[in-house]
Amino acid sequence: EGAAHLADALRVNTSLKGLVLGRNNIGPEGAAHLANALRFNASLERLDLGRNNIGPEGAAHLADALRVNTSLERLYFESNNLRDEGAAHLADALRVNTSLKRLNLERNNVSSARLQEIEHLVRTRGE
Repeated sequence: EGAAHLADALRVNTSLKGLVLGRNNIGPEGAAHLANALRFNASLERLDLGRNNIGPEGAAHLADALRVNTSLERLYFESNNLRDEGAAHLADALRVNTSLKRLNLERNNVSSARLQEIEHLVRTRGE
């Protein structure tokens, strides 16, 4: 419920540049609310969602938002148990997202191959 209220405010906010939400047990449902807000928010540049039990389902919601969001430059996503499934959603989004410059996926049970793919996608943006 808290994530839904926060998402409502974030959707219309035009001045907030950074938001730290680490360790709030947001989960996949809260990630869905935040993703909906990120589709509309054009000011947020840094978002820390570390340690929130978001999982692959929540990663899928956030990846959908990354496809259209043009302001987010840094996403901290460590320790959310994304696994390769969740990382694959993010990789797909990075193929069309042009703003994200830093993505922290530490401690997410993601294979080295998937991490290398994502690192390549982030590193070669704009080429």
